[in-house]
Amino acid sequence: MKILIIYTYPHHNSLNGAIFDAVIQNLNNEHDVKIIDLYQEHFNPVLNFDKNNKRRDLFLSTETKKYREAISWSNHLIFIFPIWWSSMPAILKGFIDKVFAQNFAYSYDSNKIIPHKLLHGKTASIIVTHDTPQFIAKYIQKDYGKILKKQILENMCGIRVNALISFPNVRKSSLKRRANFLNKIKVYAKKL
Repeated sequence: MKILIIYTYPHHNSLNGAIFDAVIQNLNNEHDVKIIDLYQEHFNPVLNFDKNNKRRDLFLSTETKKYREAISWSNHLIFIFPIWWSSMPAILKGFIDKVFAQNFAYSYDSNKIIPHKLLHGKTASIIVTHDTPQFIAKYIQKDYGKILKKQILENMCGIRVNALISFPNVRKSSLKRRANFLNKIKVYAKKL
């Protein structure tokens, strides 16, 4: 399988960094793996368009070409990021806005109502961390792990999400809980 990891955290000395390491170290060696580390690459999340640079032409952007090529190359995407303020980090939101563009990830016919899912056939995993207690998190419908899964990847792009793995209440978690979660990630990565 061709796996593309999209890692979104400012540094690796963190729980998200440990999750990234657990995934990398436990994927089958037969997989081809590419990594996009948005902070390390200093990805510019600012979406600019005007009458000379049309939003509908983002799929032609040379700035994001290598990212579209990596997504096209992959069979499976793995997103690793924290949920901050019920949302994905701004750098990842900008990545989605700029890279998962119309006529690359989706398109519309003349009715402009139902999207054609241009990345159909790909799969994804989403691994998120957040500070919301579990008993509250399961009732929240608007966190960006769920939004990325349903509204962006599945409904717009046609990417089937195999797993949305969430580690809640990080701030109050014990080292034992973190170790157990990392073991869960290791088991999941081995099964891919």
